[in-house]
Amino acid sequence: QGQLLAKSWSSLFGGAALRGPIYSFNGRNVLADPLWPRRLAWHGSTPRGGHARQWDCQGWRSSGTAQGMASALGEGRLLAGQRHNCSTP
Repeated sequence: QGQLLAKSWSSLFGGAALRGPIYSFNGRNVLADPLWPRRLAWHGSTPRGGHARQWDCQGWRSSGTAQGMASALGEGRLLAGQRHNCSTP
């Protein structure tokens, strides 16, 4: 929606807080909308940006216990993820 999220590419991943809202594909602000209580960015990456093959929710099924890498959106460290169950909404 034409708003600046970060000053630079490195600040997006290096700890600077995100600027402004982040919108879902249907136009909701995920940082404020109660539909997203956990506010996670699912990425399946290592902290250095590589593919975290074990933790990418690939092949996930709703009855499974697979885990994937996700980061809290409000922290400004998008690749400093933690493992979360792939069934987490």
